[in-house]
Amino acid sequence: MAETLTMPKLGFDMAEGTLINWTKSVGDTINKGDVIAEIETDKATIEIEAQAGGTILKFLAEPGDVVPVGAPIAYVGAEGEQVPEEGAPPPAAEPPSQAEAEAVAAPPKSEAAPGKTEDKDEGEARPEYAEAQAEAEGAEEPGFIKASPIARRIAEERGIDLRRVKGTGPGGRIVKRDVETFPVEEAPAAPVKEAAPAPSVALPQPSVGEVPSGPDVEIIEISRLRKRIGQRMVESKLYVPHFYVTTAIDVTALLELRKQLNESIPDEARKISVNDLIVKGAALALREYPNLNTHFYGDRLVRHKRIHIGIAVALPGGGLMNVVARDADKTALGTMAVQNREMIARAREGKVRAEDVEGSTFSVSNLGPYDVDHFAAIINPPEAAILAIGAARKTPVVLEDDTVGVRMIMKATISVDHRVSDGAEGAEFLKLFKELLENPMRLLM
Repeated sequence: MAETLTMPKLGFDMAEGTLINWTKSVGDTINKGDVIAEIETDKATIEIEAQAGGTILKFLAEPGDVVPVGAPIAYVGAEGEQVPEEGAPPPAAEPPSQAEAEAVAAPPKSEAAPGKTEDKDEGEARPEYAEAQAEAEGAEEPGFIKASPIARRIAEERGIDLRRVKGTGPGGRIVKRDVETFPVEEAPAAPVKEAAPAPSVALPQPSVGEVPSGPDVEIIEISRLRKRIGQRMVESKLYVPHFYVTTAIDVTALLELRKQLNESIPDEARKISVNDLIVKGAALALREYPNLNTHFYGDRLVRHKRIHIGIAVALPGGGLMNVVARDADKTALGTMAVQNREMIARAREGKVRAEDVEGSTFSVSNLGPYDVDHFAAIINPPEAAILAIGAARKTPVVLEDDTVGVRMIMKATISVDHRVSDGAEGAEFLKLFKELLENPMRLLM
């Protein structure tokens, strides 16, 4: 029996993806895990892998289509195997578990700001997912119109009232050909609906007057990535009660250790960066303070047993994304350095993989390379904390023997969700992080 490949969920807040192109063709033989397509999300262009192997029998989406998470995109099976007709319900995709649905729950409704449109996971009655599930399971509620997703999209674009269309698919289901052959002159009964733009922030925009125009200004459309960043950051500052703790760290020994390690590594691509050492230190500190490796979901906390550090990456065209150093506390420093370098390169080239950006449990943002002394970062919900790193600078300090010396001092600030933790724990985490970086041989143990 043919298997259905579906639009994967690449990140807890992803609702849909735009298919850019197929990297395989109908008739090609593929293995599970082969890259079959490129999609664009709010965050990046991502290569997606096949969830099953076999011969590609049929594509159900075309380049440019916006496809909801969980919706079918292709059939894979034995060569020559028949697939369901275009309008026939595909094999139902397994719905997300209750735990997965809860893991993406939006903030409690009592906290929602007026007029805010909440993102929903496929397990929480997101309309297009509910529709796909209902059709796949043959549900027929009062007033429910049986139609394929592509037929619904075409009908909406052309302003066709589906109640006036006779379905020729199995069980009277309306399929693509029924909408395409519907008389144009009868279409105006249902005016074309313009899709409402997704809100970019959680609060109403302040009144700033009329948008300027003329030769002295340039109007720039906001990218999907920038809109998403704006929405997520406003939601974070609105819902998450941040507190901040800052410390100064003597990284003289750390920089010397890095120099010694890299002198023994001839391959430039395998050299260790300061950020790799910072990520390792944060991961080891989280072992001792697992409460900061927790996610907040309204009425419950999810404490992660594995430590996956999100690394903020500035993108060439503007914006940023997190790539994820998995099991950063357990992965050998040299191995992690290579993996981090490769992921960061893919992010900047716009070719990240799904595993590059999924599953961070704690984040690190390092603006040291930009000559920043220190800053406070905004938490990436549902994470409980983010660590902000500034530049290391030569600084006169009073040494233990009461003499004055010059040391390399770096400031670090942790932003913590006060619903999850308190100031003392944030300070204790930073104290341990500082001890690890000031005694860097501990990072290699």
